[in-house]
Amino acid sequence: MNMKNVLLPVFYLPPISWFSVFLDPENEILFEQFESFPKQTYRNRANIYGANGKLSLIIPIAHNGSRAFKDIEIAHREDWRNLHWKSIKTAYQSSPYFEFYEDKLRKIYDLKEKYVLDFNLKALEVIQQILKTQKAYSLNTEYIKIPEEISFREKFSAKHPSESGMDSYYQTFSDKLGFLEDLSILDLICNKGPESMTYIKNIKQSY
Repeated sequence: MNMKNVLLPVFYLPPISWFSVFLDPENEILFEQFESFPKQTYRNRANIYGANGKLSLIIPIAHNGSRAFKDIEIAHREDWRNLHWKSIKTAYQSSPYFEFYEDKLRKIYDLKEKYVLDFNLKALEVIQQILKTQKAYSLNTEYIKIPEEISFREKFSAKHPSESGMDSYYQTFSDKLGFLEDLSILDLICNKGPESMTYIKNIKQSY
């Protein structure tokens, strides 16, 4: 197997396409922690399927003057953890597998991390447990403008449709609003359960 070195941004409950890169057995994963924090990306937002369509859950950011992603602090102006969990419950409580994973997912919103990066990594641990994977990764040690690794820093736009080819699957509200592609991994695990890994493996990534 020819291993590829891949530089990945660290997202909040990442989209399914991110997992197809992260879990590819040929990819050696390096996480980017020194990049300047870009606004309006999946680094602090996740898209789920709500009753009215796509719903963005956004972790509020404390503006402490810091720019490096690893130093970006979570703001506690509002009870966002509770709000996010309520939104997830409302969106997925009637999905086939939500009840099955509910206790594990709930733990994400008990996390009291100070930094977005740490919160995202802890949440990823929970998702890996649910997917029954233990993919190893390391964190980079400095920001390199043109990295040697295959870089995904600019990929996975929260504003543009996914470039990954994905088959449709049953979603809680798809009868009403149709299939929404490449939502947060939450959408896949709540709707596909144990079949999620097979689905992820079948996604064709071009890089």
